[in-house]
Amino acid sequence: MTEVVDADELLRRMQRSRARAVEELVASRARAEALRSQDPGAAGEARTRGLVYEVVIGVLDEILTPGRRPAHDGKP
Repeated sequence: MTEVVDADELLRRMQRSRARAVEELVASRARAEALRSQDPGAAGEARTRGLVYEVVIGVLDEILTPGRRPAHDGKP
């Protein structure tokens, strides 16, 4: 069954998603730091997960506030 939502509800859902992604980014960074010396492999996985959340936050930022963030020039 498909649920129909209005624009305000869609905006609220995206804002909640962004807030959750920020929480997960903070947790991933903390986990990577905690595991850095004990388990480098798991620390690397946590850093990768953090990068994914950074991308998600960037995409949601562009949707929620277009043009607010500086354009990416293609350089890492």
